[in-house]
Amino acid sequence: MKISVDYSRCEGHGLCAAQAPAVFTLDDDAQLIYRFEGADVPDEYVKVARAAVDSCPVAALREQS
Repeated sequence: MKISVDYSRCEGHGLCAAQAPAVFTLDDDAQLIYRFEGADVPDEYVKVARAAVDSCPVAALREQS
């Protein structure tokens, strides 16, 4: 599974980081950090990563097929 992030849409709500802290974090300026940029999300994090994508209120995250 890969996730695309539209950083220009992200408003720093942090719901993704709450759902999947091993995948997403926010820095001190509330800027999103996606730990697997350009790579597949490891299998052990796929379930929480999908929950994080679904939780984004501004649709800044999208699962790639």
